[in-house]
Amino acid sequence: MTTANTVARTPPSQGLYEFPDPPQRKPDAMTSFNHLNVTGSAHHLLQHLGNPDTTLVAGEHYVSPEPTRNMEGLRYPDLLVAFDVNPAAYYRSNAYVISEQGKPPDFVLEIASRSTGRADIRAKRDDYAALGISEYWRFDETGRYHGARLAGDRLVDGVYVPIPIAELAADIRQGYSAALNLNLRWERGRLGWYDPATELHILTYDDQRAQVARERARYDDQRTRADRERAARRQAEARVRELEEELQRLRNS
Repeated sequence: MTTANTVARTPPSQGLYEFPDPPQRKPDAMTSFNHLNVTGSAHHLLQHLGNPDTTLVAGEHYVSPEPTRNMEGLRYPDLLVAFDVNPAAYYRSNAYVISEQGKPPDFVLEIASRSTGRADIRAKRDDYAALGISEYWRFDETGRYHGARLAGDRLVDGVYVPIPIAELAADIRQGYSAALNLNLRWERGRLGWYDPATELHILTYDDQRAQVARERARYDDQRTRADRERAARRQAEARVRELEEELQRLRNS
């Protein structure tokens, strides 16, 4: 018999238990959509990290220690990253189930809102530490709801230890994620991912479009040069034929 606080394991013969969708977010909590989806930030991150067959970049689904029908107390972070896992199992279960994946996520991020700000910095911090998640980050567009524009914690001996955040300028905050080997940046209220080796932002849609435009321009330039060379070659061949014909006429005269 299953009570409200009892974890219901799914027998292997029944396959993976599919979790329900998390409850609909309040309108003010849709800031995560603005910073992660509209800007393409999550997509850029997945493209940069690579290995989509074993690297999971997702969010807004439950994280649970094991299959359960009791959703009480379970969290559904705005962004989750896990390496060396099975993304297909995540989507089949509609959740990140630690017992199925064999490890906790490596990284989670919460985007601040009026309705979630207090839980982000208190209860969620405790819950993510208890789940064994290596890094927990918070991003606050205004700094009003988290008390800081950017903050991160790294799990050390089961306890979260704050990650140093540098103030690069009045409107730029940055911290290093060892889990992702990237610098997270709050810059004028926007979330960015920077490669510490190059100090450049990872490739974005705009970068990719610009790269395609450069490749197209290079191709068009090469095609134009090739067309000019062919035209010049045809002109030279025609001139040779004219000279040969003229020479033949002189011989026959």
